[in-house]
Amino acid sequence: MSGIVGAVVEAWDELRIHKLRVLLALIGVAAAVTAITGITAAVQMLEQGFVEQSERYNGRAVTVTVDAWPMTEQAGDASALDAEFTRTLERYDITWASRDLYTSVPYRFPGGTLAVSTRAVDVPLATMQRLDVPEGRWFTEADAEAFAPRLVVNEAFLDRLGVSGLTERPTVLLGREAPVRAAVVGVVPDQWEGADPEAFVLYDQLARWYGTEGDGSWGASAPSVRLWVPEEIVDTLVPRLQSDMATAMPGWDVQAYDNRDMSSGFLDDATRWVVLGVSGFALLLGGLGLVNISLVTVKHRIREIGIRRSFGATSSRVFFGVLMESVVATTVAGLVGVVIAVAVVKNIPVDAVFGGGIQDMPPFPLTAALVGMACATGVGAIAGLLPAVVAVRVKVIDAIRY
Repeated sequence: MSGIVGAVVEAWDELRIHKLRVLLALIGVAAAVTAITGITAAVQMLEQGFVEQSERYNGRAVTVTVDAWPMTEQAGDASALDAEFTRTLERYDITWASRDLYTSVPYRFPGGTLAVSTRAVDVPLATMQRLDVPEGRWFTEADAEAFAPRLVVNEAFLDRLGVSGLTERPTVLLGREAPVRAAVVGVVPDQWEGADPEAFVLYDQLARWYGTEGDGSWGASAPSVRLWVPEEIVDTLVPRLQSDMATAMPGWDVQAYDNRDMSSGFLDDATRWVVLGVSGFALLLGGLGLVNISLVTVKHRIREIGIRRSFGATSSRVFFGVLMESVVATTVAGLVGVVIAVAVVKNIPVDAVFGGGIQDMPPFPLTAALVGMACATGVGAIAGLLPAVVAVRVKVIDAIRY
């Protein structure tokens, strides 16, 4: 152990003496390590961004969806689905579940009545699909028992009402013949510029105050049932759900499916290897510069090495000492590169880069830092190998000759 420590200390002293010679090469190594480490971490953030974006549309992994369509005009109404929905949650002990109905509901705006695309859901849907409500709040269980509907609307809906925010406690009449006054409790961003008004409402409240049939323009329909369940039970749960729902709703075509095919493999291994390959090439270029500088340094140190051999330094000690100079240098450069990468990644403007915030921001991956340090150390070992071989071939007589 003392021999290893001595070699490291000796290597560090030599680097201090020849710091100007190796500085330029080490800057290249540090920059390459920063690239490798930062890209590895950024790829993980990008993967998380893709996952969350998919979950906003398809639900968390794994979400099971049950859809139903009437096969004939004599098919019964969709009220049987509500009872079966409650029984399903109890039968299979499911915590995260929501009905999800896209319908059209009339609202009375200052400029007249307008049928607005409305999504009738249950409280858990916000968690299941990562719905973010930057202004106001999402629904709570207490809202289901309120004496008036609660709405979460988009910015276009609020603009149509003629209000600028929730500080004015906006309300709107919902319905036609017997309208009810609904309170706006949350605002979500428009999905695109110039979007039409849209609204969310609790399914039970819409059924109580207006009805889930809408205005008839979208045809007869039943809400989709979305269930967030563990992956290990999906294969057995899906056919059972389809059978249970089909039995409860005669005359309806019932289909159950999961989203596993929609939520995997956003960045394939080939992409990762291409990115790492480019960074690795930059690292090798930095190491090549270090090889050249180390060879020149050894040529200038022939007298010193020869004198060491005359005092009994073994070939292995000379080899290890010269090799450690490159390893220590690149390790220090790698450490600097990792620190820079952490600082850069932690200050990435997520909204600007990924087009939206990441809710579950992954921590800086330890594997990225370890990969960066390992690459730096490995390049140092490779870069020091050739100079070390040259140093071993130095004889005692060379100290006198040069």
